Amino acid sequence: MPVPVLNHAPEHVRGASASPRTAHRTDIEGLRAVAALLIAVYHIWFGTVSGGVDVFLVLTGFLITGSLVRAMERDGRLALGAFWSKLARRLFPSGAVVLAAVLVSAYLLLPRSRWTDVIADVQAAALYYGNWHLSLGSVDYMAENSAAGPVQHFWSLGVQGQFYLLWPVLVILAGLVAARCGLRVRTAALAAVGAVLATSFAYSLWITSTDPVWAYFDTGARLWELALGGVLALVIARVRLPRPLRLVLGWTGLAALVLCGLVVGDSLPYPGVASLWPALAAVAVLLAGAGGDAPGRLSATRLLGARPLVWLGGRAYTLFLWHWPILVFHLEVTGQDRPTLLGGLGVLGCAFAAAVLTTRLVDGSLTRLTRTRRAPSWSLAAGVLFVVPVLLAGLVWGGAIERDRQLRMELSSDPMSYPGAAVTLNPALAENLPALPVYPDTATVATDTVDQTRDCNALTDATEVVSCDFGDPEAGFTMVLAGSSHARHWFQALRAVVEQHDWRLIMMTKNACQFSADEQVYRGVPFTECTAWNADVMERIAEIGPDAVFTTATRTTAGGEEEDPPGTPPERTPDGYVERWRELEELGVAVLAVRDTPRFGFDVAECVDREGARGCVEEQSFSMAERAPYEDLADVPANTRFLDLTEHLCGDGVCRGVIGNQLAYYDTNHFSHAFSRSLAVVLEPYLLESLPEAPVAGTSLAEAAGPLLGAAESTGPEAS
Repeated sequence: MPVPVLNHAPEHVRGASASPRTAHRTDIEGLRAVAALLIAVYHIWFGTVSGGVDVFLVLTGFLITGSLVRAMERDGRLALGAFWSKLARRLFPSGAVVLAAVLVSAYLLLPRSRWTDVIADVQAAALYYGNWHLSLGSVDYMAENSAAGPVQHFWSLGVQGQFYLLWPVLVILAGLVAARCGLRVRTAALAAVGAVLATSFAYSLWITSTDPVWAYFDTGARLWELALGGVLALVIARVRLPRPLRLVLGWTGLAALVLCGLVVGDSLPYPGVASLWPALAAVAVLLAGAGGDAPGRLSATRLLGARPLVWLGGRAYTLFLWHWPILVFHLEVTGQDRPTLLGGLGVLGCAFAAAVLTTRLVDGSLTRLTRTRRAPSWSLAAGVLFVVPVLLAGLVWGGAIERDRQLRMELSSDPMSYPGAAVTLNPALAENLPALPVYPDTATVATDTVDQTRDCNALTDATEVVSCDFGDPEAGFTMVLAGSSHARHWFQALRAVVEQHDWRLIMMTKNACQFSADEQVYRGVPFTECTAWNADVMERIAEIGPDAVFTTATRTTAGGEEEDPPGTPPERTPDGYVERWRELEELGVAVLAVRDTPRFGFDVAECVDREGARGCVEEQSFSMAERAPYEDLADVPANTRFLDLTEHLCGDGVCRGVIGNQLAYYDTNHFSHAFSRSLAVVLEPYLLESLPEAPVAGTSLAEAAGPLLGAAESTGPEAS
């Protein structure tokens, strides 16, 4: 019977040397089945943590630690090649089949804008570092606007894959210490595993309290659950509990596991203390079945050892693999946020059928194929045979996307075909715009945009300023760009203007952090990192003494944020903005406050893939006030000049996702790098009007653009 990666002790360490107490516990198979079902059910209908993955981690540690230590006790060594190659044969094929199906389904069902992410996710999953891939993505603000990927659940397999590499080495070191110090191998292993348990749990508590998003995928924060199972495996033979107590432990543990998703859910930071609930529930169930005698007729151990659950337990791994991508693609096709009862049953049924077929056709066939070939190389080859085509398919697909990206880049070199924001200055150009593929490519626009300023931007959890210097360092005019991502996405436009007029631009931005004197809130908690960052920015500005600071004048929201009180308007000028402008006035620094940009109720890149450019529009009133909120301020500091470019983004009260054949936004509310650059010719006259003291080059961007703008070069804004 194929055994799941999530809780699998390889055959070569589950043989005759294993004690009956651990080798023939059918209740463990039943516990696997329950854990897999809970994961699927809570994912499908509730969208919360179920505790099932934690159970799998405990079981993996329990079975693998016991098997490795028994092998070390028996042989005095571990055959690492055989251990890892047989794991490859057991783990890789089914996972690779699911990953291949995801690639095909993504091509057929997902919008182009998500292809690059899916390819990267599949490659990370296939190589068992999916958890770190997700961790690194989670600290990028861009990830907040990303839909759940179809292989996101492979993160737990990444944790276990890393465990399979680490744990044999740990047991070997314990064996060496035992031989040198005259200890039993089991005693030395217990000390080593116990140390990992204590260290990892302490780390998990700390990292969960400081960065729960990172902690969720962090191997170090999860290793204690595997070690907990390992400690139990090394001491369980000595545990003798009376049958009544085991009866209570079994039912209590099983009930706690079933209720975990309802009680814990998403109400507590995870893993941390909350993960003790499912982990200890699994320990209770394992202890309940450790008596060595036949389980009582009314015991949970007897229920978990029932034939249907044991049979399903043998397919728990493949059920786990299939349920999530099927759910993701179901939601994609139906356009739902959560399946209906019947839809969810359909997802579960499809996942179950796919799990049975995969177990029979893939794992069963490989077992028959390698039965007469015992060499580790055969097992390794059988596993790798499945993984390599998946990796190659991802590379080929990614190469095709890159070629298309380059083609669109070449097409965009003609400004008359891809004018971007400049089209709003030339009605004749707008009327004769050719029908061409949008640029940038929706498949790569998000990564390309963020990468261009990634090293010049402070992440959400940072407190210190990250700055970059552009233009002439000896310039007679210096401007600072400060604020959140809605200030950051003006960078390309500002850089073009600065370079045209030989100014200096210093970029100081931070994800989700407004350049404001207010105490801000992020994801429902005080944003202390933002407060510290703001203080550091003001210190830097005082030291530099720039001529002007470019920042946002208002803040738009799509129907209000969670932390906003009821009745908050969609666009406003927070009091902290005005207070910050006053502080800059005291420093003798001018403020260029630009009205915030609109937001869309959908991902613009995805919309363009589905509906085409013309169908991706949003009412201006969705996120913006009828008139700029700062117009009603009575005490605006004298150093502050307002810039409002809304007419170039939203014509006749309608905001467009594609302007001048350019994809204006890479998500729901941030400019693409190309469109921001095209805004330079629009922004320049606003800046020059607001900064009469700034030196100006002989030729403006509008004049350099020539025929692109037609008669528009004489048009100027009325700066506030």
